[in-house]
Amino acid sequence: MIYCVNGSEALKKRHLVTSRGTGESHWSAEYIGPRDTSKETSMAPHALVTDMSPNETILPHFHGMAQFQIFSGGSGKMGRDDVRPLVVQFKDHHTAYGPVVAGPQGLTFFAMRMHTVDSGPIYMSKPGYREKLKPSPRRNLLSAPLVLSTAPVLASRSEIAREAAFAETYADGLSAELVRMGAGSAMTGPDPAAAGGHYLFVVNGCLEYAGNTYPQWSMIAIETTDPAVEFKAGREGLEVLVLQFPRETV
Repeated sequence: MIYCVNGSEALKKRHLVTSRGTGESHWSAEYIGPRDTSKETSMAPHALVTDMSPNETILPHFHGMAQFQIFSGGSGKMGRDDVRPLVVQFKDHHTAYGPVVAGPQGLTFFAMRMHTVDSGPIYMSKPGYREKLKPSPRRNLLSAPLVLSTAPVLASRSEIAREAAFAETYADGLSAELVRMGAGSAMTGPDPAAAGGHYLFVVNGCLEYAGNTYPQWSMIAIETTDPAVEFKAGREGLEVLVLQFPRETV
């Protein structure tokens, strides 16, 4: 099944929540599936956005599934590394990361998963976490900041450009790339069956697919059983992240 979410509509549902990890309040909006998946076991995709409060800290933890995170606003730290727009993170299942520390203007990130199996956060500061760890490639990848185009430069592009977010290539299909497309340009996404499914995440301009227009911060999740998606850039042009999961995500 292909899941399409208009970012403008999803962000209207942003609301205050209490973090289970910090006990602090911050903001969240669900894109695909419920926010709290700790009791869910589903093979369906799951995605949400989190807006951390100023100077908030999310303690080191891991999840039972692989995920991409996109840092899209504010600034902060991921462990010892600085994060600011637009940084891409991938981490394998049962792979610890953090702490995630928001700066004084907060920090916004989108989390995208292909499954919600064993998805609740396991905090390294709490007893019993070692018993819940399972074998994993243990990759925790963080891109350099990706620079987005100005509006006139993007709209007037004459050729499609593809830029890898991570320096290495991986035999299991894991990849992340930023695709830059001028107004009206069209392309076909990757074969979903070649890896573990993927997301198209609009970071600039707008994407047109199946008669609908998807603005900035929209996303399309494509599972391994779906056909490749044909899409094109709207009149503003398009910069879209293609986030491909490895073949084994759980």
